[in-house]
Amino acid sequence: MSAEEAVQEANRRFYQALTDLDLAAMASVWLEEPWIRCIHPGWPMLSGWHDVMESWRRIFENTAQHQVSPDDVSVRLFGDLAWVLCVERINMSSPASDGLSFAQGTNLFLATDSGWRMVLHHASLLPVEGSPEPPPVVH
Repeated sequence: MSAEEAVQEANRRFYQALTDLDLAAMASVWLEEPWIRCIHPGWPMLSGWHDVMESWRRIFENTAQHQVSPDDVSVRLFGDLAWVLCVERINMSSPASDGLSFAQGTNLFLATDSGWRMVLHHASLLPVEGSPEPPPVVH
């Protein structure tokens, strides 16, 4: 498997864990370090393994069901660092909202002895055409 294919697989595992609401699978995607970062739409930047995992736990506990699929995936490799850009297509069902929304996702992965691990996830909601209100916050 090429480095680019391995990064694509790591990115796929991230979105599968997100769709499955699987905290253990999500934890296996991330590098366990105090300097990792995560920015969910509408949230302040989270720093460190514990805060990032706690955010996913809270999101998973408050989401009944959703499917998140990456579209228009672009991978760039810079030595041991990979940058993945994509559009997140989010089909959501929760006590607070139902519907389809989109976010721009930026994911950074670092090559480690145990494979490519996420060190940054940043998602920004994309506006829905014809809607004066922003789409619901998903993650």
